[in-house]
Amino acid sequence: MPASLLMKEFILKLADIVTVSSGHPFRGKIPEKPGSGIYAIQMKDVSPEDGVCWDSVIETELTGKKQPDWLAPGDILFVARGSFNYAVLIEEMGKQAICAPHFYILRVTNPSLLPAFLVWQLNQRPLQNYFDRVAEGSVTKSIRRSILEHTEITVPTIEKQNQILGLYKTIMREKKLYAELISNADKLMHALACDLTANKTLQTVNTHRESQS
Repeated sequence: MPASLLMKEFILKLADIVTVSSGHPFRGKIPEKPGSGIYAIQMKDVSPEDGVCWDSVIETELTGKKQPDWLAPGDILFVARGSFNYAVLIEEMGKQAICAPHFYILRVTNPSLLPAFLVWQLNQRPLQNYFDRVAEGSVTKSIRRSILEHTEITVPTIEKQNQILGLYKTIMREKKLYAELISNADKLMHALACDLTANKTLQTVNTHRESQS
């Protein structure tokens, strides 16, 4: 890519800056095999807020002739099926892992795009609205690979990408902090209500005992 393009914001189709492949072709339910050392990431194991929850990822065994496409740090999993199509970033893992066929695996091929920034952009409202419009299926919606590959991505400078990611991380930390504060406040209100009810009940019992004496 010309050096001049690295100095300004530009728009490219996703297929121009990443490779897109499908998850491992399991047939039916993914078998669980503790101790195998091979981990299979499923829909239940990911969320846009927390990425991959490794504590819930099961170990499995691989059958068939297809060679596993092992995941690596920097890979992106895109949830292609369901009512919410979003992306999560594979960060440090230290495990041999693959993903279910409900995901597309995105691997950035252009050094002018940070994988974390691509995840952020895929999960923001403009592209989420786009995925809502192009999703197919009446019962279970899905995004076709060709549709995903033609998604337009805005690529600003690396400096601007890092600035946006820094702001995003700050906002997410604040949201978690506020959520904890609200949760603690709710627990306090619940405890106060329980104490109040317990005291009222105790007073009623004492009053009843006094009336019987």
